[in-house]
Amino acid sequence: MELVVCQDVADLGRRAAQAGAELLRDAIQRQGEANIIVATGASQFATLAALLQEPGIDWTRVTAFHLDEYIGLPATHPASFRRFLHERFVDLVPLKGFHDVQADVGDPAEECARLGKLIAQVTIDVAFVGIGENGHLAFNDPPADFETEVPYLVVNLDEACRRQQLGEGWFPTLADVPSRAISMSVKQILKSRSLICSVPDARKATAVKNSVEGPVTPDVPASILQRHGQTRLFVDPPATRELTRAAT
Repeated sequence: MELVVCQDVADLGRRAAQAGAELLRDAIQRQGEANIIVATGASQFATLAALLQEPGIDWTRVTAFHLDEYIGLPATHPASFRRFLHERFVDLVPLKGFHDVQADVGDPAEECARLGKLIAQVTIDVAFVGIGENGHLAFNDPPADFETEVPYLVVNLDEACRRQQLGEGWFPTLADVPSRAISMSVKQILKSRSLICSVPDARKATAVKNSVEGPVTPDVPASILQRHGQTRLFVDPPATRELTRAAT
């Protein structure tokens, strides 16, 4: 894992986007197309905005896969991750395709199977992800399942995760935050050739420390990124407050 400390959130977004864009351009040049994973949440605002400004990406050759979504939340809800991605990314570039998590209709297990079949047909070139305040990776809250081979699964959201969503202003009360979600699995995320991880804000400092300096453990799901040789973790100074080693 390469740790990159940026000047501020805007610099974080630019540098993460530049790194991701370079990987995308290389993949398209090498193989004629690229596949990416896109995440949501406040940590992704600056990165996605900067990615849209990167030159030389033929978006008509890029297919995007959605990382996670609340079960039962319609796409019209302000907290819907699908809505977030359409408004901030998907509808702003001419993607070859976007495979979203449709978790508000039908059987969640069937939706996991549908998405699993789609992503099993490709190799992900770049995954744009973040880390939660509780150390989660996607919606894989602690203790995360590091062993499951299924690409997507139904997960229960712990209270820390739900309180983060409340604290970010997505829901009026804790009771309004869904308790279940569909999430890409840890193993599927780690199958990506490269990971661009954006983690700003002091409230993520403990999670960053535990993910970077602590042992690899399901109790800190993002610690598994230590075992992926092509992970770049972009942080701003407040997110590094608890680190005891310098950036590499």
